[in-house]
Amino acid sequence: MQQDRFSLAQQTMAYVLAGGRGSRLKEMTDIRAKPAVYFGGKTRIIDFALSNAVNSGIRRIGVATQYKAHSLIRHLQRGWSFFRAERNEGLDILPASQMIDETNWYKGTADAVTQNLSIIRGYGPKYILILAGDHIYKQDYSFMIEQHVSTGAKVTVGCIEVPKEEASGFGVMGVDETDKILEFVEKPADPPTMPGDDTRSLASMGIYVFDAEYLYGLLEADAEDPESEHDFGKNIIPAIVAEGGAYAHPFGRSCVMSGLEKEPYWRDVGTIDAYWKANIDLTDFEPKLDIYATDWPIWTYSELTAPAKFIHNEEGRRGQAVSSMVSGGCIVSGSSLYRCLLFTGVKTHSFSQLEGVVALPYAEVGRRAYIKNAIIDRGVKIPPGLIVGEDPKLDAKRFRRTENGICLITQSMIDKLG
Repeated sequence: MQQDRFSLAQQTMAYVLAGGRGSRLKEMTDIRAKPAVYFGGKTRIIDFALSNAVNSGIRRIGVATQYKAHSLIRHLQRGWSFFRAERNEGLDILPASQMIDETNWYKGTADAVTQNLSIIRGYGPKYILILAGDHIYKQDYSFMIEQHVSTGAKVTVGCIEVPKEEASGFGVMGVDETDKILEFVEKPADPPTMPGDDTRSLASMGIYVFDAEYLYGLLEADAEDPESEHDFGKNIIPAIVAEGGAYAHPFGRSCVMSGLEKEPYWRDVGTIDAYWKANIDLTDFEPKLDIYATDWPIWTYSELTAPAKFIHNEEGRRGQAVSSMVSGGCIVSGSSLYRCLLFTGVKTHSFSQLEGVVALPYAEVGRRAYIKNAIIDRGVKIPPGLIVGEDPKLDAKRFRRTENGICLITQSMIDKLG
């Protein structure tokens, strides 16, 4: 059985939709697409979908980019260039290049595939796996591909179980006992529930498996339809559901719990609060997502850095970190960290105190600063003595503050302080 799944994965091409802006992350996506946003101390969000594909045995991958793609493309070039063309492996970066219509960029998720059909056909895959590039999870896609083939489905849709009251923000599926999808509705006010459990619903993960030739025909027909929005969730999947050819694949059947995980882990880190919490949660004694497990590695571009360093050992000026993650190249100089996650090259200076801080690469915190429950963007220089997290009204005036009290701090915000 293992060999069968591996063989199916080898015949599959993964196509990652990574053009999303991620506007709910506010200023964090002013200069980068959501899939390129940093996560977990070393990685980017897109590394999870790509690592899942590679770890599942899929070695032909396309990544469709569009919105502010420079940092994403640079990351892919630096960290994902290990494929060997002579083994029919490869990762193609596919910016919106107006190959079909010179007046349009990608008009929808389906169109982002349609515009690159000639490239996809060049790989000769038997199956196509469509992936979203902006979620945090570990999944062995070969199980989903195996189910797709064994059921003879026209499309297999990856889905997660969510409480019914939370399902209205997703595309939701109503299924029967065989996992056949009976209805597929986008963001419904009254979501359909699971068979035998009227408290939970099945929400789409934005992951789809198709037979390649069948998908080519679908997309070519969709491109000719002037009424279509050229979107998988709005057009393609509902049409297949209506024909009776769509099946659901619950995430629990293929999620990878390779370390300390107690239950399937999937997160959309599309808001400032969700992004902060998912990062800070990694500092827990037993985190819900174990990124230390080595049997399902999260591949990424890893900068060459010196080890992290903690210096000074005086009362009130002691370099220390408790329940925190500190990446290479960081210098914690006479400052105190509690439940913090520091990315590469962060420097914190003497007498500063950080609590619940996610500091992106090469941020710097000045002397006697006090920062609580905040995200510090890449390269931001926090001035000496700055206090964040004590006065909600002042914080909201100076920074991007959420209703839950999380502050996003960018360099332009710091510059306006005068």
